[in-house]
Amino acid sequence: MREAPVTPNGDRIRWVELPGAEPARLYLHGLGASSPAYFTGTAAHPLLAGRRSLLLDLLGFGLSDRPTDFGYTLEEHADAVAAAVASAGSDRVEVVGHSMGGAVAIVLARRHPRLVERLLLVDANLDRIEPDRRHPGSGGIAAYTEEEFLAGGREEVAERVDPFWWSTMRLAGPEALHRSARHLARATVPAMRELLLGLDLPRTFLHPVADGEPAGAGALRAAGVRVVAVPDCGHNIMLDNPDGFAAAAAEALGLG
Repeated sequence: MREAPVTPNGDRIRWVELPGAEPARLYLHGLGASSPAYFTGTAAHPLLAGRRSLLLDLLGFGLSDRPTDFGYTLEEHADAVAAAVASAGSDRVEVVGHSMGGAVAIVLARRHPRLVERLLLVDANLDRIEPDRRHPGSGGIAAYTEEEFLAGGREEVAERVDPFWWSTMRLAGPEALHRSARHLARATVPAMRELLLGLDLPRTFLHPVADGEPAGAGALRAAGVRVVAVPDCGHNIMLDNPDGFAAAAAEALGLG
């Protein structure tokens, strides 16, 4: 495990690093998740192994610090990630981002264009989400005020999510979890989808076959984004179908 301070107060992001060739491959997890838990198996898959890999936990999640005075906007997450990557000694990275991690990856590429070589988005958030407590993901968490979430909303969310997700979600700082969900649901301005369309770098969007084409798939393709369906999986593509994910990822990353 490695770490780097990424805020003026010295709050630290931590990551598990697998040795290999440059440019490094940066893995970013989704809301309430942890990159080592979600990505280690596929990062070491024979189709993807051999590249230096940074399995990074966003500030507030997993192994990283959980400051309560951090805003946890997508922009702040992206800047903290950029600082950690710089500390790791990488000036160019391929970024694999799942769910909220994909949204952070898009913002990272927009704000730090010299850093990001290519994007692989794994069923990433691209649009605003309407807050609704019945929603099991970010929309459900965002439906609480921060005061409500800290006063019992977190426990209510724990009862609605599946045990695997809770196993990593429970490690997140409550403020980090709520603020990240709220900003993800609110989306950036312009939204992540528009930022993605305007990026000038190789981009691939993976989605489960069972979900059908993602919204706006035609516009994504017209802007040069490869849209690839992966069979036999749900939202957690790399966990549900590691071989299918690795094959699609290897092709997207120019290894296939």
